[in-house]
Amino acid sequence: MSTQNNQKAGAELDMPMDIEASSKGHPKGLYVLFATEFWERFSYYGMRAIFSLYMLKMLLLDKAETSSIYGSYTGLVYLTPLIGGYVADRYWGNRKSIFVGGLLMALGQFFMFFSATFAHNADKGFAISLMWAGLTFLIFGNGFFKPNISTMVGQLYKDGDVRKDSAYTIFYMGINAGAFIAPLICGYLGENVDFKWGFLSAGIGMLVSLVIFYFTKNKYVVAPDGRQLGIGPNKLTDNSVSTSNTKTSGGGFSTQQLTILIGGIVALFSILHFGFDIDIWGSLIYGMTAVGPFVIITDKSLTKTEKDRLWVIILIMIFVIFFWMCFEQAGASLTFFAAEQTNRHIFGWEMPASYFQSFNAGFIVILAPIISAIWVKLAKKGHNVAAPYKQSLGLLFLSLGFLFIAFGAKSIPVSGASIFFLTGLYFLHTIGELFLSPIGLSMVNKLTPGRFTSLMMGIWFLAIATGNKLAGTMSGLYPEEQKINSTYKVRDLHIDASTINWNDIQNDRKVNSTTAWKMNLVKKNESSKEPDSLASISLINNPSGFSYDTAKVKRIIPSAMTAQELKNLPPGDKEPKFIFAVADNPKYSYLLINDLKEKPNSVVLQVWDMQPARPKFLSIVIDSLYTYFMIFVVFAGVASVLLFFLCKKLKSLMHGVE
Repeated sequence: MSTQNNQKAGAELDMPMDIEASSKGHPKGLYVLFATEFWERFSYYGMRAIFSLYMLKMLLLDKAETSSIYGSYTGLVYLTPLIGGYVADRYWGNRKSIFVGGLLMALGQFFMFFSATFAHNADKGFAISLMWAGLTFLIFGNGFFKPNISTMVGQLYKDGDVRKDSAYTIFYMGINAGAFIAPLICGYLGENVDFKWGFLSAGIGMLVSLVIFYFTKNKYVVAPDGRQLGIGPNKLTDNSVSTSNTKTSGGGFSTQQLTILIGGIVALFSILHFGFDIDIWGSLIYGMTAVGPFVIITDKSLTKTEKDRLWVIILIMIFVIFFWMCFEQAGASLTFFAAEQTNRHIFGWEMPASYFQSFNAGFIVILAPIISAIWVKLAKKGHNVAAPYKQSLGLLFLSLGFLFIAFGAKSIPVSGASIFFLTGLYFLHTIGELFLSPIGLSMVNKLTPGRFTSLMMGIWFLAIATGNKLAGTMSGLYPEEQKINSTYKVRDLHIDASTINWNDIQNDRKVNSTTAWKMNLVKKNESSKEPDSLASISLINNPSGFSYDTAKVKRIIPSAMTAQELKNLPPGDKEPKFIFAVADNPKYSYLLINDLKEKPNSVVLQVWDMQPARPKFLSIVIDSLYTYFMIFVVFAGVASVLLFFLCKKLKSLMHGVE
């Protein structure tokens, strides 16, 4: 589970808590923002913990489509803060943006609840439509909420107040506390009870966040002089900028800049989408990420020193993209690995796969004070490590984490890979995150002119958006042992064969369009909670008079075997552990999935490709999980080395800011 850069929301872990500051205490507004963010993060990470599993198990999407949707969602979540930051700086202020954003996110979670409610039906179309509606509300809500609540933390203190750094650390711990608890509650409900209850609990968490903020903000979220914060636009000015320049730059774009921004995004979107066949959301995210920083850096009010410092942020953004592209496998491919290839049995209890997404936040709570103390100790000895060097080390630990799990995936036993490998990966990745993420946000706060605070935070999120979208693309390369080829609806235990594309599934049967499938059920005892057993499946209503053999079912288990179970079937064991119907071509098998909670009309016929083509990355054939994870080892490792050699130049451009 990733507590990403924007989730850190300005946490400056390279700045430890000052002893004198702690004795003075903090304004109560900090704890209001702490609680507000705690429940918002509970909502976000609760939903994210079960999102990929929901698409795989309930909506019956394959891993490639699941990964694409996941990447688009998490990418857009970090793109919209650019809009939210601009609106807050220019028009609404922080408070209104936070409340509107929270309300939209609550609505989004409830749409996810309704999606999961209707997902039990054989027709998944309506459930998928509700899911997209929910994702839309979540995406725009996050854009208004995230860049504004983190900005308000610093506004609780006077400039130069030594308590500000420790305040960000406290705020940061609240973020991770919510992120730690969310998968444990929402994940348990989603995987062990019903996905809809997992989404509902996430929605309730968001409502709690809104209630806390709404009823306490007026009394406690105030500036040191008693002025209420976040009511008006954030049109801040800087001493380094003349009054005349400030008039043309109130934290927003000039007409010329807006023209360049919109025109550039449209041009790049067209090139990427129509020229390189990149999907709509990817083209939008990549286009905005490329154009946004260029527009900021051309602002005429910037001095040379300000421009140099902004260039540091922009260059670091490139490496941040690679970091999150790798790190964000947590919600996609690493979740697949946890669910299918990992032995999650602990003393007879099977841990839900979603629980792994709590590991990162738990490690952060443990390791953050330790790493902060290390930086303090080094600084006292005169070895104050510059931020770019710390970030290059962060990428190195990211690479080591994937190297660790690559060796674990090289030879997986029949029982599944040890939980030790995913635990070790998350431990190493957490160290890498603490070296890169909060320090990066600290850099944005320190190096950005005050009048661009929220807006530049939105620009920074563009790098995270791109990294998340690329994470979904890379997760789509996850090598599958088998994959769903197609799914057909069942009505009253019959499937109209005219709807089946026999050529697509390479089946030798030639059937008339009036042919239907018939499932012969054996009724269980009325008092039994078990579903009806399927005794056989056959073709009926064939006017030509041909007869077809009935495929008899030897054993029934409600869901298909995992990829690892199929791979490790004992030699000679041909008994299907899933519902096997017809297999004229050994490349394909037919599965019937019957939902335990519904009547037989919820049954669907699935055609599974048992030998899918291996994905390729550049010229590399990804024929194993070992190969797949090694790609991330190389990406993160090369990025670490390149950033290390750029550090000296970046440090000079920071003009004394550490």
